[in-house]
Amino acid sequence: MRYYTLLAFLAATSLSAGDDVPGDSQKIIQKNREFSETEITIKPGEKVVFKNTDDVTHNVFSNSKVNPFTIKIQAPGSSSVVAFPDEGVTDVRCAIHPKMKLKVIVKK
Repeated sequence: MRYYTLLAFLAATSLSAGDDVPGDSQKIIQKNREFSETEITIKPGEKVVFKNTDDVTHNVFSNSKVNPFTIKIQAPGSSSVVAFPDEGVTDVRCAIHPKMKLKVIVKK
């Protein structure tokens, strides 16, 4: 019985732990055609969860020399996790909404 109680507790804890956000990450919300932050600082190896709570599609990407990536099409309600393994500055944009800008500073 204790085993099942422990399993129920662990399941409830993991479901309410922050909307499926890994422990070594920060969350950036996309709403009103904006990122929730304009600049964040994280450590090498950390991840950023991009959650689209907007009513429109986004296309989040970075062409920076450090940590380039492309999420491609991100429908409303979806989330994507991006790892930032290397130190430096990564400029993040949305290909659909050019005013959306985020600077990710990765440093120890």
